[in-house]
Amino acid sequence: MLKKYSKLILCSVVLLALNACSSIYDKRVQWQSVKPKVFPIITATGYAPISSQRSKNKTQRMLMAINASKIAAYAELAEQVFGQKINSSVTMSDLLIQNQSLKSSVNGIIRGAKVVKSYPVGDAYVTELSLDFKEVYQLYQSQKRERTIKKVEYF
Repeated sequence: MLKKYSKLILCSVVLLALNACSSIYDKRVQWQSVKPKVFPIITATGYAPISSQRSKNKTQRMLMAINASKIAAYAELAEQVFGQKINSSVTMSDLLIQNQSLKSSVNGIIRGAKVVKSYPVGDAYVTELSLDFKEVYQLYQSQKRERTIKKVEYF
C-alpha cells in the first residue's frame, strides 16, 4: 500500500516540476524603445605641443600636433562619457609613506563627435570637439536599442 502512494507522490512531484518548467517558456514579451528625456551636448579640448613632435620638418610637426590634439580631445570626451578608472597604491613603513603610485585609464568608444575648431596657440595646437547626445542616440537606434518591457502574455 505504501508503494502505491509513493508512486503517486513521485508522479505528482514530477508533473508539478514539469508544469513549473513549461510556464517559463509559455510567454511572449513585447519590447518598447526608451527615448531619453534630455540630450546633453558636451565639449572637450585637446592640446599638443608643436615643437615637441618628432620630426625635423616644421609642416610635419604641425600635422602631427593637429592629430595629437584631436586624440587628446577624444580622450577627454571618453573620460566625460565613460568615466576614468583610477588605481592607487601606497606603501608605508613605520607609519611613513615610502612609495605612492596613481594610475589612470579611460576606455570607451566615441561616435558622433564633431570638430568645432582646430587652431594653433603659440607653440601648441588646440582641437575643440563637441558631442551631441541626440545625434549619438540616433546613431545607436539602428544598432543597439535600449528597451523596456511593454507587455508580457502568458499562455
